[in-house]
Amino acid sequence: MARVWEADPSASFVRRLGNSAKELGNSQGREQCPDIWQLSNGDIAVIGRDLTDDYDSRLPEGVTLAADERIVIIPGNMLSAAKPDIPDA
Repeated sequence: MARVWEADPSASFVRRLGNSAKELGNSQGREQCPDIWQLSNGDIAVIGRDLTDDYDSRLPEGVTLAADERIVIIPGNMLSAAKPDIPDA
């Protein structure tokens, strides 16, 4: 069965949504850089810690992961800071 949505690996990074990890106090340098970016096709890239193995066995009912999907965690203040940059649906 074909997916309704598929990520486009040719899309490029266009703009950061919100503030950088350093600006939010979530990083002391380049080694820890969670981030949220809008891509050229309108999709969103989230850079964070891969905790799929930690959460996979306790997903809420009705939530599933495809083999090529990961659970990525970012600081809550990072998403809050990005809110003004995220358009309403």
